[in-house]
Amino acid sequence: MMDYVLPLRWEDDAGLEELTAYLRTLSRHVRIIVVDGSPSPLFERHAVAWDGLATHVRPASELRFANGKVNGVTTGMRLARAEHVVIADDDVRYDQPALARVEALLADADLVRPQNHFWPLPWHARWDTARSLLNRSLGADYPGTFGVRRSFFIEMGGYDGDVLFENLELIRTVRAHGGRELRPLDLYVRRLPPEAARFWDQRVRQAYDDLAQPARMALFLSVLPAVGLCLARRRHGLLGAGAALAVGLAEAGRRRAGGRRVYPATAALFAPVWILERATCSWLALAAALGGGVPYAGRRLRTAAHSPRSLRQAAGSGSLVARKPVDLCEPSQNGLTEERPHLHSATVARPGGMGTPS
Repeated sequence: MMDYVLPLRWEDDAGLEELTAYLRTLSRHVRIIVVDGSPSPLFERHAVAWDGLATHVRPASELRFANGKVNGVTTGMRLARAEHVVIADDDVRYDQPALARVEALLADADLVRPQNHFWPLPWHARWDTARSLLNRSLGADYPGTFGVRRSFFIEMGGYDGDVLFENLELIRTVRAHGGRELRPLDLYVRRLPPEAARFWDQRVRQAYDDLAQPARMALFLSVLPAVGLCLARRRHGLLGAGAALAVGLAEAGRRRAGGRRVYPATAALFAPVWILERATCSWLALAAALGGGVPYAGRRLRTAAHSPRSLRQAAGSGSLVARKPVDLCEPSQNGLTEERPHLHSATVARPGGMGTPS
């Protein structure tokens, strides 16, 4: 049986009933470890609600990563007993076939990277789905969940949590240590959409993630100057052609690996809007970087994710100081870090949830 690690930190219990129902169904198929950084009254309520469904603990008190999700993941991996572990944000909703597929793929991989899709689909979920489709058209999207081989995770010493784009950091760390990553484009896992306010709140932070991918960041920084130049020269046809290209790319991503069954056709139409949004927010993210980093839980986080080269060098030399690995072999549940709650750069369903950048 696999283990399922769910890191979360909530500021209210608006979704408690729904998540409890999900955990009840999930517990038939996996052992659940909920690493809960919620304030004490909520933590105690969760302990009662999830008694018998999950191992429910606080993040290990000695873990002080700026990105609170990594504290939760690391604590959960310490407590996991199975070789195959699913790590999932609190808005991810697996069904049994998807779990079975992840477990089967982990027989030949160290990291499995499913593809998320939103359901239900309010307007802002369709907008954000355009991002997923564009990512899929050229590669794969960044999900809010992974399948991980625990022995490999322990051997590589975990991953650095003092970064904003923690999921990319995990992917790159696995690759740097010679791990095998599988990206099954037809493995779809449902994700709950965020509230609209949360969606807007995360625009600049998601754009800041692109600082870890310089070519991608440069592309988005070039969009607004190009649009301005076309408008100044009245080259409206070029703008129309660019919008059509964006829609076409998104539609190609939607059609890959049977994606039409989970991604709505209308989402591809949001691609030009999403590109303009990301182009605008990329300049704001760059300004934040020049100012010392993006505001994050009362501090500024400068690093989106470490470069593949720096991670390979650290792995090859055996010097992992840059990633600040922790001892994963001895579980510790001595209490919750005293730091303020951390909001992550992914679009997630709850204000206090932990999610995945893109």
